[in-house]
Amino acid sequence: MRIKPSFSRRAFMVFNTTLLALVAFICVMPFLNVLAMSFSSKIAVASGRVSFWPVEFTTTAYAYITKSSAFVTALGVSVQRTLLGVAVNIILIILTAYPLSKPKSQFPGRNILSWYFVITILFSGGLIPSYMIVRYTGLMDTLFALVLPGALPVFSMLVVMNYMRSLPPELEEAAHMDGATYTQSLWFIVLPISTPTIATVLLFSFVGHWNSWFDGLIYMNSADHYPLQSYLQTVTANPEQFFRNSSNLNSDLAVMLGLVNSRTANAAQLFLATIPILAVYPFLQRYFTAGLVLGSVKG
Repeated sequence: MRIKPSFSRRAFMVFNTTLLALVAFICVMPFLNVLAMSFSSKIAVASGRVSFWPVEFTTTAYAYITKSSAFVTALGVSVQRTLLGVAVNIILIILTAYPLSKPKSQFPGRNILSWYFVITILFSGGLIPSYMIVRYTGLMDTLFALVLPGALPVFSMLVVMNYMRSLPPELEEAAHMDGATYTQSLWFIVLPISTPTIATVLLFSFVGHWNSWFDGLIYMNSADHYPLQSYLQTVTANPEQFFRNSSNLNSDLAVMLGLVNSRTANAAQLFLATIPILAVYPFLQRYFTAGLVLGSVKG
């Protein structure tokens, strides 16, 4: 038997849906404006006629950006950094979380080591010590300078650790009775069950590496080694100087430069930089809520 919702319930649902739709639209508005500018002519953008729909539709800005060697180089650095960084993060998260999830009878120093990692979340040495470590270990101006300083995201590790602690110990005990080692137990039992939480922290890691820009500015001595977000930050910070610099142009780009301006080119670059996030997020989103809640609450 279907129970008809009360008037107050229906009124709340209408209000709640309207409010959330309005909030969602406000969040999407800047993105739509950037997308519209990237497909509009430079005259329409300069005159302020572009809002949420392209005016005098053109793809010249994208042709200009994709032929820019600096953009392509920065994109390649970001892809390498993200692939390597995510792999290192996930491996270290799993290898750290699994032993810390064991009871004190199997890992006597578990609590002390857990608090050691928690302290690294609460306190930091600061920018100058971090820079000195990277410099004096010979990592400056290398891809590893962007990966190794944040090789173990402690928050993500704690999420995975708490989830592994919540798993029934009988699962591993049965495997150990059949002769399985801890490595086999981790690979064949724990990891398949932990898929939602692993997918969640993988998304955190992917977004963090792809969107990071500040470490590229301080650890890279050459602009040729900038990841994409650092490159975009330098362009958007002083676009007119960048686009007037002849070293950033070849003959084809110089012709296109007459058809674009800094705002249309920046809009195209910003939209292209968000495509990987838009492509990856839908596949991991279904794990996001379940993985985060399961890994954050023990029991």
